[in-house]
Parts: sequence; C-alpha cells; structure tokens
Amino acid sequence: MKILFVTPGSGDGYYCGNCFRDNLQAQALHHAGHDVTIMPLYLPLNHIGSLQGNSPIFFPATSFYVDQKLKGHAPRWLGRLLSARPLLGLASSLSGTTSAGGMEGMTLSMIEGDDPAFLKGCAGLVEYVSQEKPDVIQLSSTLIIGIARELKKALDIPIVCSIQDEEVWLDGLEKQYADRAWNSITGYSRYVDKFITTSRYYADIAALRMPGLPQPEIIYPGIDIDRYSTGSWPKEPTIGFFYRMNSSDGLDILADAFVLLKKRGSVPGLKLRIGGGFMSPDKRFMRKVRRTLKPYSGDVIIEEQYNWQRHPGFYRDITVLSNPLRFNECVGLYLCEAFAAGRPAVEPSTGSFPEILDEAGLTYTPNTPDALADALERILTDQDLFKRSSEHAKKISGSRYNSTVTATALANLYSSLLN
Repeated sequence: MKILFVTPGSGDGYYCGNCFRDNLQAQALHHAGHDVTIMPLYLPLNHIGSLQGNSPIFFPATSFYVDQKLKGHAPRWLGRLLSARPLLGLASSLSGTTSAGGMEGMTLSMIEGDDPAFLKGCAGLVEYVSQEKPDVIQLSSTLIIGIARELKKALDIPIVCSIQDEEVWLDGLEKQYADRAWNSITGYSRYVDKFITTSRYYADIAALRMPGLPQPEIIYPGIDIDRYSTGSWPKEPTIGFFYRMNSSDGLDILADAFVLLKKRGSVPGLKLRIGGGFMSPDKRFMRKVRRTLKPYSGDVIIEEQYNWQRHPGFYRDITVLSNPLRFNECVGLYLCEAFAAGRPAVEPSTGSFPEILDEAGLTYTPNTPDALADALERILTDQDLFKRSSEHAKKISGSRYNSTVTATALANLYSSLLN
C-alpha cells in the first residue's frame, strides 16, 4: 500500500512523544514493505527518520501565523520571505511552546478549516496529494482535522486520524475557544473513515470529551526492539529521565526525589541520567533543576542536545526509568522504549501509566518527590522485585509494544477500509 502520514512537525529539537509515535508507525509500515511518506505541515523534519518526501511545507510556521493574523491577505513576497529555509530553521530552534494561550486563531483554523489562510495552504496540499495518489492518508491528530474535509471533498481516499493528547493543548485555550474546538472536532469527524488511539485510557478520554466521536480502535505503539535490546547494565544504579526537560514533564520532581535518595544513602553509588533535550522556553526551568542537583552534580549527566539516532543508547546506560509527568499521558512511548531494553519504570498512578506499565515497575501516588523517592528506593533495593519487573518489561515489549505487531494492526485496518 501507498500511505501518506500528515504530521505537524516539531523541528526535532527535543523528544516530542507524539511526533516520534507518528514516525514509529510510519517506519514500522515501511519495514513491512509498504510505500510510506511523512508530510510535515509546519516545520521540516531534519532528524526523525528518512521518510519525509519532497512535498513543500504547506503551512510554514512562520508565514502561516502571519497570514492567519492578516486573514489571508499577507503579500506573496512576505510569504516567500517568511517561508524561506533559514527562517524555518530559526523557528525550529525556537519551537516548543507548551502554552496554547494566544494560539486560538491558528488552532481553530486547522480544526475548522474555513479561513482564507488555511484554505490557501490546503489548496496546494490537496493538489499535491492528488498527484501522489496514496491509497490511505493518516492524520497525526484531530488538531488538524480541518484538512480531512478538504481532502474528502476532492479525493476518494480513506482517511485515518489519530487521537492523542488533544486536551493537553486545547485545555490551554480560553474556555470559549476550547469548547468550540471540541465541538468542531466532533462535527468534522464525519470526514474521517476511522479513528485510532494508543491506549484504552485515552479511548475513554475521547468518549468523555467528544461523545459524538466514533469509537476509536486501540493500536499500541510499536518499537523496533532490536534497536533497544541490550545484555549490559550500568556499573552503578542509574535513574533515567527521557523526555522534554520541562516542568510539565516533571523533571524537577525527579530532581528533588534524587536529592532525597542521595541524602538517605540507601542506594550506594546512585546516579541520574537526563536526556530528551529542551528548547528556549525551558532554559529558566533548567537553571532551577541544575541548582537543585548542584550538591550531587558529579553523579548527574545531562544530555542537553537531543539526537534521535543516538537516543536508543540512552536506555543501555540506565537501570530504571522515571518520568513523573504532571499531566495525564495518552501513552508513554519512553516506557515502551525502556521495556525493550528490559528496564522497568516508576511512574505516577495517573493517565495511562497503570495500563501501559502493567507489572513492569511501580506506580505511586501522590506525585510528589517524597512518594517518588520511596518508590525508586523500593525497586532499587528489592532485587526480587526488580528482577520480576525487568522480566515483565521484556515480555510485554515483545508481545505488545513491538513494531511488527503495530504494522500488522495498521495494515489490517487500512485494508479493511480499502475493501
């Protein structure tokens, strides 16, 4: 099959779970023999895989924002200037805002698809897709569902749309805009042939927030487990954090817990390794984390630059993973990666964590440094518990979070729509 993935694109400056999840689905299908292309909408993909086609960036982050503010009347010369590769590269380096405030217009534009700036960009996209003639189109998120309407009006191609973490962004909008966005997504669902999501937990969230939406199919994310599997362990017990380094993802909670454990002295030689990268808006936060960890800086490694090619090696250098997120995660892709390496995890008992973690580690509550320190201390000092958790991690990695399993499930879904 010829499959087109339409994804926002994040600039690749940090570990974006949703972006990487899209890429893994595409890579899994590619390795299964399908013809797969990833089309980023806002920013080019510089590092994540090699499946980006030669399509233009139809909604360049720089020019689309200005054109949307000018209601589609931005001069062509300004659009060309703002869409130039150097400016897109600068936007990539500065991307990564976690606040939806002030982005109401662009958000609704991509969901409702009825303003001049959106229609201008979508016209070129539809023309490109009509020439490429994919068998199936998969949209990364309902936050770009407005594209589905334009594609359906012009082309008779099945459209699949992922549902993943929409509330993290939409709940940051002013309430009137957030309510409008949720309602519009439900209304535009008629242009999508099938919705998919990555956990039972988030299927329930979708039913609660968008009661008129068709029931999504659950397809767990799949990892190329050979990239992560290892027979080696670090010489000293090492806690790992792998995600974007910001407050939302709870790195400061883990930093405080690590300091508590070092003061207790119950885990001799304990180390902390931090990866996943951060962006300009996170610099002040990272200064705070470094101040917290300063008394034990010799036992801490911070990998400031994110590189997707090197990141599987991160898990070979840790003993246990912990990302104490402050929001409810749809599915923690980093957990699936850690499990492939046989590493158990310790996570707050929120969101999909109990479902995804299963018995491959521990959950704790409340999400405080003290509770996290207690849970980490338990798994790092109880050898039987650690062994059982590690073995279960490997087991569910092979049976549930395997790229072959994911590719088969997606291909079967696509085939059913084509038939």
